[in-house]
Amino acid sequence: MRIDKYLKNARIIKRRTVGKDACDGGRISINDKVAKPGDQVKPGDIITIRYGDGEQKVEVLECLEHAPKDKAGDMYREL
Repeated sequence: MRIDKYLKNARIIKRRTVGKDACDGGRISINDKVAKPGDQVKPGDIITIRYGDGEQKVEVLECLEHAPKDKAGDMYREL
């Protein structure tokens, strides 16, 4: 699954376009490699998101094409 779509489906980032812009700005990394919006994620990958002076790290647990609100939190684990 594309990283920008994953971030939106997991409700880590509110909109896919915001996820795309974050990737274009170099603020998203997959396994310590700067991500492009079309890069693929799979279970076991570590995503790092940099917000201003802080960062958030999550591990991908599953990739769901359509995740209801109550299942979105099960798609990743905070590190």
